[in-house]
Amino acid sequence: MSDRADVPSPVSERRAARAAAEAELAAAEAELRASRGSRRPRPDQQARKPRRRRPVLRAVLATTASLAGVATVLAVVGAVFVGGLVRSFDTEKDVIADAFPTGERPAPTAGAQNVLLIGSDSRAARDPDGDQTLGGRSDALMLAHVPADRHAVYLMSIMRDAWVDVPGHGQAKINAAYSWGGVPLTVQTVEQLLDVRIDHVAEIDFAGFEDLTDALGGVTVSSPQAFTVRGHTFTAGPNRLDGAEALAFVRERHAFADADHTRVRNQQAFMRGVFQQALSRGTLTRPKRVQEAVAATSRHLAVDPGLDASTLFGLGWSLRGVRADDLRTFTMPTAGSGTSTDGQSYVTLDDGDRRTLSQSLRSDDLDRWLAARDH
Repeated sequence: MSDRADVPSPVSERRAARAAAEAELAAAEAELRASRGSRRPRPDQQARKPRRRRPVLRAVLATTASLAGVATVLAVVGAVFVGGLVRSFDTEKDVIADAFPTGERPAPTAGAQNVLLIGSDSRAARDPDGDQTLGGRSDALMLAHVPADRHAVYLMSIMRDAWVDVPGHGQAKINAAYSWGGVPLTVQTVEQLLDVRIDHVAEIDFAGFEDLTDALGGVTVSSPQAFTVRGHTFTAGPNRLDGAEALAFVRERHAFADADHTRVRNQQAFMRGVFQQALSRGTLTRPKRVQEAVAATSRHLAVDPGLDASTLFGLGWSLRGVRADDLRTFTMPTAGSGTSTDGQSYVTLDDGDRRTLSQSLRSDDLDRWLAARDH
């Protein structure tokens, strides 16, 4: 035999060299892994899970594609909801055909709105023709002033026994105007007293306070003193009222030494409570509660022809930045009391304050007037 069989072939040598190289590389990698095993890898060195690009992309595209549909649905739902409120308000409320006096009237205040609020127990007693002349006297009279900048709402009470000039009747208590001439004469009397134009008027039966309170789920008021009336007990400070309690709270005056003065403050406290509850998250996030509140109020409400649902909701939208603390309540200044020649006890208005108040209303600057009085 030849000795060539003991000599390695070139192929065998290459295979052996490659195997040795691979073994050395494997050993080096093992050593490197072992040296790193005792060290905690940095976050950027940790193994990353493979990203599932296609499902995420599909989700983004689906969401983007559906935005137009979502907006449309929201618009439809909103329109249906607001439309329901409009129908409820326009269907349930009464319209005062001749709410305003004829003849010369004060000029409007540019941009501002003055709304006369009349509280009465007598709406149900009117004649079928709605001439606004039957029934008793107005038990609450408030002027709501909405400034042009819409930064607040001012609610001023006018004492029902305030001694004023009632056009065509001479000196009398201001609530006599309602008895003699209904809403038009009441508006005329207030316009003459303050020399400002009344843009809208709303009359609500006191029973509406009861229904509105229950529809809102209750109202919290702050009572200046403790008193008991008609089986209801109120403590000094905060009181959570249901409808029946609210009605007793706003009507009572005989329990107080200063009679109507405290009653007016209680009515203002009630209006603040309603304002706060109406703007609360618990009301605004419950469409059914909003609907019930609108329906409850509308059933007991009479307004001038111009105060329809569209106007009312437009005014509400312009006040969307107003918060509960932005309702500012006060009473038209008084100057003691007196007795008429026929024996009536009345409240005297402060004529100097009346003139400056009138000027502040016309110039839409109640903030400054109130600040001056606080000092």
